[in-house]
Amino acid sequence: MELTGQISKISMNYISNRHELTLSIFEGEKLITGYEELKDTELLDVRIIKHRKKRSLDANAYFHVLVGKLADKLSISKPSCKNILLGRYGQSMELENGEAAIIKTNIPVAQMLESETVHCMPCGSKPENGRELTYYKIIRGSSTYDTAEMSRLIDGAVYECREQGIETLTPEELSRIISQWKA
Repeated sequence: MELTGQISKISMNYISNRHELTLSIFEGEKLITGYEELKDTELLDVRIIKHRKKRSLDANAYFHVLVGKLADKLSISKPSCKNILLGRYGQSMELENGEAAIIKTNIPVAQMLESETVHCMPCGSKPENGRELTYYKIIRGSSTYDTAEMSRLIDGAVYECREQGIETLTPEELSRIISQWKA
């Protein structure tokens, strides 16, 4: 069950010796239905995170349209084009300490750019034990982006398309997609 809400208070139950968190939930019916399904469950996984607006499905679909048009114009594969755009305008995967996740491997750049499961961009190389190793920054997939991150990605893809003379949505149409994000 995934809901939105606010923290109302925190207290200490001295009988159970556990902290209790009270939440105000915005989706009442969904909460009641979920409560009925889960009330007798012995142990639950709880995850509370700061709310972020999700990107619209229209935005993700449009990004993939731009990827296809740009790939065709540049005569490269769609996976390679998508990885290049994600590398230029996307979001790095971060480790728990906030640093960018980086891997090193002897997989050639051309092969790595074809990956549809792991999005990576080369960020350096050096010889090690007689082999040339390439360092890759791991990029999060666009399905994990919030509206601001998706907006930056689409703006970058639109810029790249316009540089190649590819027709993109009009500013009015882009505004419509952006207004859906803000809704």
